[in-house]
Amino acid sequence: MNLTIVLSFVFFTFLAAFISFVKSSGSSKTTTTDFFFASRTNGYLIIGASLFFSNISSNQFIGENESVYMNNMSVIGWGITSVFAMLIVSEYFIPIYLKTGVMTTPDFLEKRYDKDTKLLVSIVFLFSYIVNLLPAVLYGGAVAFSSMFNVPTFFGISYWQSIWLLVFVIGILGSLYSILGGFKAITISDTVLSTCMFVLALIIPYYGLMHLGGGSVESGLEVLVSSKKEHLNAIGSETDAVPFSTLFTGMIIVNLYYWGMEQYIIQQAIAGKSLKDSQKGIALACLAKLLCPLLINIPGLIAVHMYPSLNNTAEVFPTLVKDVLPGFLVGLTASVLLGAAITTYNAGLNSSSTLFVLNLYKPYLKKKRGVEASEYELVRAGRLFQIAISLFAVFFAPFIIFSQQGFYNYLQKVGVLFTIPIFTIIFLGFITKRVPALAAKAGLVTFIICYLLSQFVFDIKLHFLHVVAIIFCITSLLMLIIGRLKPRATPFVLELNNKVDISPWKNRHYYSIVLLVLMVLIYLVFSPLVLAK
Repeated sequence: MNLTIVLSFVFFTFLAAFISFVKSSGSSKTTTTDFFFASRTNGYLIIGASLFFSNISSNQFIGENESVYMNNMSVIGWGITSVFAMLIVSEYFIPIYLKTGVMTTPDFLEKRYDKDTKLLVSIVFLFSYIVNLLPAVLYGGAVAFSSMFNVPTFFGISYWQSIWLLVFVIGILGSLYSILGGFKAITISDTVLSTCMFVLALIIPYYGLMHLGGGSVESGLEVLVSSKKEHLNAIGSETDAVPFSTLFTGMIIVNLYYWGMEQYIIQQAIAGKSLKDSQKGIALACLAKLLCPLLINIPGLIAVHMYPSLNNTAEVFPTLVKDVLPGFLVGLTASVLLGAAITTYNAGLNSSSTLFVLNLYKPYLKKKRGVEASEYELVRAGRLFQIAISLFAVFFAPFIIFSQQGFYNYLQKVGVLFTIPIFTIIFLGFITKRVPALAAKAGLVTFIICYLLSQFVFDIKLHFLHVVAIIFCITSLLMLIIGRLKPRATPFVLELNNKVDISPWKNRHYYSIVLLVLMVLIYLVFSPLVLAK
């Protein structure tokens, strides 16, 4: 690691932090709306950047390029098809959240079902974030950064020690953003880093193709598309990373949950100053997702030709970056990688605190005292809670290295266990009016039990996304039967309690059509009909 790389990394990292805190320093952080939702003043540019960069983590830079190198382009299914889910969320989910004035996803469950359902789901959310999201983000960021810069050799320490060191660094930086700067600092940081990432999405393929073509981008592109075409195929078979068939089953469900119900994601959209800004921000994030393969997939394709046999395939992306980019751009890439880990971490930290303070701590104090807690007490409790769970995540994260079936398997299996049961009861709450709270509780328990049995007891010869779709259908059917046998006394009616303007974006449908056409075209290009022919 030369001095230019180090200085460049330090410069860009501190520049992003400086801009974030300067731009957010004048914003109020005295109320829960200020601290957790940036006073609902975010415009569509900040919303789009925050949605996009909160979704991007270091794991994707490393894992998706590795998957393309080892397999093919089928892994783009996670990102590209999320555009379809995001547009559905923009059209149907976000208007419901903003019209009802909810501040957390479980708030809707209280309105739709009852307080017990809200409490139960809030606890599941928190458990998922504290045990799965926050430690996994720290661990993934540490692995990526250690791999990219060979931290053990640089500092003369073991790999295990380097993971501990980097987990602490990412955890401390992420905590400072969230605890001191609040949600406003997080969203501004996302905007700055998204801009840097867009620059890298153009620069890295350019330098990579020029290196591959011996100084000519055109020659490099010709090499890329004329040989080893099996890697260019995004239409995955049943043995590939993402089978094409899963895009129409469990993938839709997972993406709808993630973009429409995951608290740390949805919080970015409902912090908008209007429904129009939220919908425009989501459209902007969709466009960014369509450009994502340039950075998290194309380098893997280039590496297929540059490195025929890498011993450690997890080093595909960092090796390519170090070999083709000038030193100052390597430093910028490292800064974005670190930022990707930090921004997802601090978004999860802020949302965990939001859930705890508004859904658990505030009701507890009211029940205990008989009066509402002050805004000062709630914000203070939020900061203390963030410190506590951050400490837990930092000490827990390094031990993910011992997960028997690997890091990504850990993320997939544990993540679905918590998330899709929540999606099921919220989705049924959206589309039905008579399904009662009893059905929601039964559905939550049923999904968790069935999923645990399918993954850890019975050897089911199906991709886990197909299994998710099957259990979703079973759980939904159970809830509908309960709703038929013991329906709500009165049908659910959506009551307006909006805090912002809820006039929709008039041109949204035209942009949606363009985005969906682009999504299909990307699959068409990376298929046996075109490049993989």
